[in-house]
Formats: sequence, structure tokens, C-alpha cells
Amino acid sequence: MEQQPSDLTLQPEQTAPVEPQWGTAAPKGARQVFSRMVKEGANVPLFLGQTVISALRDLGYNNTTSAICEHVDNAFQWDASEVRVYFYEKGKRDSRKIDVLVLDNGAGMSPNVLRAVTAFGGSLCYDNRETVGKYGMGMKAAALSMGPTLEIYSWQEGAGIYHMVLDTEEISNDRSNVVQLPEPTLVDALPSEIRDILVQPMTFPRKAEEQELFAGSDQDLATNLGPSGTIIYIPDCDRLTYRTAARALAEHATREMARIYRRFLTPERLLYVNNRRVQPFDPTYRMENARHTTVEGLKEKRSRPVRTWTLEIPIEEDSPTTSEVTIKLFLLPIEEWDQLSRKVLKNELHVFENTGISFVRNDREVHMGPLTSIVGKMGTRDSWWRLEIDFHASLDEAMGVAVNKQGVRPKAYVTELIHREIKEELRTVRSRIEEHWSRRATEATTSKIREAEQRATEAESYMSTLLPEPQMMQEELLAYERELRTLATAYKREGETDDEAYDRIKGSKYVTVFKHDEDAPFYRVDYRLRKIVLSINTAHPFFASLYTPLAQIAKRGAAIGASETEEDSSLDPELVKSCSDALISLELFLLSLARTLSEMTINDVDGERQRAFDQLRRQWSLNYAGQLGVR
Repeated sequence: MEQQPSDLTLQPEQTAPVEPQWGTAAPKGARQVFSRMVKEGANVPLFLGQTVISALRDLGYNNTTSAICEHVDNAFQWDASEVRVYFYEKGKRDSRKIDVLVLDNGAGMSPNVLRAVTAFGGSLCYDNRETVGKYGMGMKAAALSMGPTLEIYSWQEGAGIYHMVLDTEEISNDRSNVVQLPEPTLVDALPSEIRDILVQPMTFPRKAEEQELFAGSDQDLATNLGPSGTIIYIPDCDRLTYRTAARALAEHATREMARIYRRFLTPERLLYVNNRRVQPFDPTYRMENARHTTVEGLKEKRSRPVRTWTLEIPIEEDSPTTSEVTIKLFLLPIEEWDQLSRKVLKNELHVFENTGISFVRNDREVHMGPLTSIVGKMGTRDSWWRLEIDFHASLDEAMGVAVNKQGVRPKAYVTELIHREIKEELRTVRSRIEEHWSRRATEATTSKIREAEQRATEAESYMSTLLPEPQMMQEELLAYERELRTLATAYKREGETDDEAYDRIKGSKYVTVFKHDEDAPFYRVDYRLRKIVLSINTAHPFFASLYTPLAQIAKRGAAIGASETEEDSSLDPELVKSCSDALISLELFLLSLARTLSEMTINDVDGERQRAFDQLRRQWSLNYAGQLGVR
């Protein structure tokens, strides 16, 4: 009798074969290899080379310069004293192509080493935290992120030039289960397209005299290549930041590499982009050999070091193993540089571009920019200080340094340690900067303030309620004048003599002064010696958000016709007049408030009204600051 299966017996599932859902651009070789693995149970490698190499093209470099920096890193790591980067335009305008080439005179590679390092993960210094490189991925991934083909030429003393090629299309079509790299080939001479790049001027820079050619002829080329070196060549690039603009690529690379490699660039170690030497640029403005020191007419050439901290940062959170981090805070020479034109500050000194924090890993910058977790919210005045954080590569995980060295993402415990250490000093520096610009703004508005005070004084006789003017005896009058001179000295403006200050204060019912106090309301009123004294707080956001913009336009407008500059000439005269009138109206608004408060507190014997007004002023200032976005 046939036994019936129990309900608990597991029966094999009958399933239809799953068909791959590959995209139309999927590599042909990979399709066949993968099908063999699925249908025939063929050996499966850990990495399917036909698809991995295509995927690595999308590794994700921020821009072309970031990718090329991988090759410059390798060159400097292997003792190159000269590195040359080329963006070579070829073809007609409608079908223009760009080749990228990086040449160095470093140690070069033997055939076996050349083949080994062409493999992904192949490296002579894997996880060596003393070097710039790290994983043996950058050279290949960076090159293929720009173009589908990578060619490497390398030579050492006593040997010929050996050549390796990584062609993504060829590898993608390979039908073998494991993609093998071929042996390097020995070449008698460099191909003509590479020789042309090394001996001919580039299309940019356009002036031939701006270019220092590597070699003047094919005959000189062999000699100038030297006993050892390496060439990275990526022809027909299809994924550049600017696909057909060698000029834009060269300018961006020059600007970025000047900053990134500023500590590497010396008379003994040279970097060129399209035959033009890259001069180091220091965003902290402290290096003596940096490019900014050559700006014509610059009297003060270096920033001022404010403070240096040395911290021991755990390599992992709660780890007993630490590594030293050096943090330096710099203040730009604001008193001298704010006299320069905005054109010089922007185009030659680049003050407003490279702001915030420079993270330097093993002497190579890996990030430049603000990081709110460390320095808080950045404002327009934060262009006048810099922070530089030096760390060893042993802190890569703590600092969040990616494999391609593009930026940092510090762990929370790292940012908390740094923020806690620097916050008070940074706050002091920011206050100094604000005080400076407040002084400059008050200088710009002096004439307008006087006009507002004069108009308010002239209007006194028309007021419905007059402030008391008690009669004084001769002795009282003399004492009053002495006190008035003391008051005038306290409120003397820049450039005034004591007598001029006294005459101004004596002839006006109103006095406007500026003070910088981060903890005070945006205004204060005092009635002293029959004078209404209005104090405006330059530290309150009211001053930067409303008062200063009006004052600056009014000041610039006053210069038109007298010493007109290109920047001033673009101002609309009607706008200038409107801002000038608005500034006076704003002054009169505050002076009328000051008069009203003075009028209501003159006979306030017990001070009750004064206390109420003080509370109102404080709360109004807090509410106003909150609505202006300051917390």
C-alpha cells in the first residue's frame, strides 16, 4: 500500500527560473559570464570585473580637479620634484575632445610593480598612515572617472618605458570568469599624441610667454624625461567638469591645487598646470612664500596668529589610543586690508572665497570650508578669520576622511572636543571683527548723524512740551561748563580736538554715540547735563541689518563725483539719495524716542518709570534680534 505524504512533510518548491533584468548598456561580457554562473553553477569570483570596472567610473569625485589630485598625490608620495598636469584640447569646435595627462619625475615603476598597482586594491603602501595615499584605488578610479581608458607609462633608470592599459570597454566585453591583467609592454618611444602634449604650447594660457614647456623638441624630450618617472594618460575624456573647455579646467585646477598642495610647493618641488607654474596659496595668509604676498601695494602681508591649541583626539570614540591635533586660529589684517578696493580683496587676495576651516591631513589639505558643528553659523564678517586643523592620517576614521580624500565628516565626539576648546577665543575674534566694522560704519555716518542732531535741535522750539532749562548762577554755570567739557571729551569723535568736541556738544541738544556691547539692548537713553544722549549698540543685529547698509550706500554715494571708482559709478543716484534720507530719518526716529523717554523720566523721583523703560528696552531688543534671525 502506497504511503501518503504527511502534511508535515516539506515538498520541494517548483519555481520558474529568474531572468536577469539588465539594462541596455550592461556589459556584454558580464551578461554571458553571469548567465554561466547562474545557469551552469560556474565558479563565482568575489568581484565581477566586467561590471565592477564600469561601476567604479561612478565612484564620485566632486570635480575633475579632485580626481587629478589622486595622481598628484601619488607623484609627490614617490618623491617627484616636478609634476605637470595637462588639459589638451583637440579637434574642431563642434567635435572637440580633451585629453588629460599627468607627468612626474618620481621613482617610476618596474614592470612587475606596474602590473600589480594597475589592479584595483594594488598598492605598495596599503594602510600606511604616514603617506598621502591609502588603499590602492585612487589612481585607477580617478582616471576612469574622467575617461573610459587609462594608459600608464613608467620607466626607471637603466630600463625602457613600460606601458599598461585599462580599457573599460575591452574589460566589459571579456567573457572569462576572472579578468586577468596582461603583462606590461615595452615601448621604444612615447606615442605621437603624448609627445605633442609635452613639446607644444597648450591652447590655454593663450600667451606663449606664460608657458614653460617641458621640452622644446622631440630631441629634448628623451633627455628631459630623466632617469625615472610616470605618465598617466586619459585620452578622449567624457566625464570632465567642463567637457570641452580646457581653460576652465586649467583655471580651476590651478586655483584648487595651489591651496591643497601649498605645503608641498617649494623651489625644490614644482607643480605645473598647462605649462604654467602653480604658486602656493595659503587661505590662512600666514605662509611667507604664498602667492598673496606678491600682490602689489600690499603693506601688511601676513595674518596674525591668535592662538594655537594642541589636542589629543581618540582615534575612535572612547578609545585609549589618541593622536595629536593642532588647531591654529588666525585673524586677517583687517585694519590694513579693509582700505583695499573690493576688486583686490576679491580677485587678488580671494578673501571671500576660502573661508572657514582648513583641514590638513599629513600636510595635504583635504577640506576647506565652514563646518557649523565646530564654528557655528557663518556670517559675512567671518571672512576675516581662518582656522587650520592639522591631523595625522591615523585619525582618518575619526575625521571621516573618505577613500578619495574629498572633504571630512568628523564624528560628533571630535567636533564637540574642538568646539569646546576654541569657542571662547573664536567668539572674542568675531567680536573684534564686529567692533572694527562698527567703528568704520560710524565713521561713514558721522556727517549724517550731525545733520540729524542739528535738525532735531532746530525742531526743539516747535515741540509741544519743552525740556526744562533752569537758570544758573555764575558759579553754577562755570561748574556746568567744566562738566560739559568732561562729557565732550568722553564723546569725542575720531579726528576731533577737545575744543571741537566741546563746541559740538555745547551747540546741540542731542548727542549720538556708538558702543559695542553684545549683552546690551540695541539702544540706550541718558539725560545728562541737559543733553539727550542716544547710545546705539553696534553689536546688536539691528546695526548690521538696517543701520550699516544705509550708511555704506550713503558714504559711497558721497564719493561719486569727487573720487569716483568703477564700483561707485554703478550706483543709482536716486537710490543713494533715498538711502541718505532714510538714514537721517532713522536717526531722527531714534532721537525722537530718546527725547520722549528723557521727557518722561526727568521728574521720575523713585525711578519707577526708568525701570519700566529699561525692561521694555531689553525685551524689545531680544524680540527684535529674534525676528532678525539671531538666536
